[in-house]
Amino acid sequence: MPYRAHGGPDASGPAPFDFSTNANACGPCPSALSAVMRADPRAYPDPAYQALRHDLAAHHGVDVARIVPAASASEAILRLTARAVQRGIRRAVLPGYAYGDYRHAAEAWGLEVQLRGADTAHALAWACDPSSPLGLSDTPGESDGAALRVVDRAYAPLRLEGPDPWAGPSADRFWQLWTPNKALGMTGIRAAYLVAPPGAQDEAAALDRLAPSWPIGSHGVAMLDAWCRADTQAWLADSLETLRGWKLAQLNLCEDLGWHCLPSVANFFAVRLPESTPSDLPARLRALGVQVRDCASFGLPGHLRLGVLPPPAQRALADAVARSL
Repeated sequence: MPYRAHGGPDASGPAPFDFSTNANACGPCPSALSAVMRADPRAYPDPAYQALRHDLAAHHGVDVARIVPAASASEAILRLTARAVQRGIRRAVLPGYAYGDYRHAAEAWGLEVQLRGADTAHALAWACDPSSPLGLSDTPGESDGAALRVVDRAYAPLRLEGPDPWAGPSADRFWQLWTPNKALGMTGIRAAYLVAPPGAQDEAAALDRLAPSWPIGSHGVAMLDAWCRADTQAWLADSLETLRGWKLAQLNLCEDLGWHCLPSVANFFAVRLPESTPSDLPARLRALGVQVRDCASFGLPGHLRLGVLPPPAQRALADAVARSL
């Protein structure tokens, strides 16, 4: 099987200091974690997810028929791509730098892959805000001619700067993909959902028909249910203040290391390494207990993506770099 590059644990297990994922480093969210620990693994969840759909619909202020549960963002990406093929769509238009599963799903289903700037008419068009790996805004006016338009909202709850460009009615032209496990610091719990555009209830039902039975287990249901609660959202808002302080310190550290920090509005950012940096620096750091995300698979060789971590992890990064070089 071809290896798909992701952050997170590798064959050696979790790294003591993992900068390679974009999970909320203040997590896990206590209220969500408590809900997951109370979940009953002995019983199947409701296969129709009726209560969960109602909670998610109320959270977003939409009709319940617009909610589509998914096993994960990656599963939803594959399912959306399969639906595009069913509809006769033959092209996928991706951002210039983007999560690799968009391309993987398109190629697995035989779609022609083009990058942003290509004509989006009759295409499956992807956006991500904040984007990965750069953490920049991806404005909603980009994919006006597409047959199927999707915005990945994985990092929207972790935006640390500026207004959300997708908060207005323009976002209603797009499918929205939400994965709260990142914002809650619980990426090991796999669960996600889609919010369909207004009037797309039939398409939402078609996507439901493409899903396996019980795509989300009891623990994922508990996490998504907790996501809709006021105490969870209050914790998230407080965590963003902490992350802003940690991010500023981490940016300063990286500049002190001689790394050029690229702009980002999120809880992660990319750095451009000096040309003299050994190409195996990520492997050297991993051997010292520090994991970073090489951006070559995003189309950015010579760059790293770093999730914002607390000061002890930042000190470990600085020490590992000094020892590696």
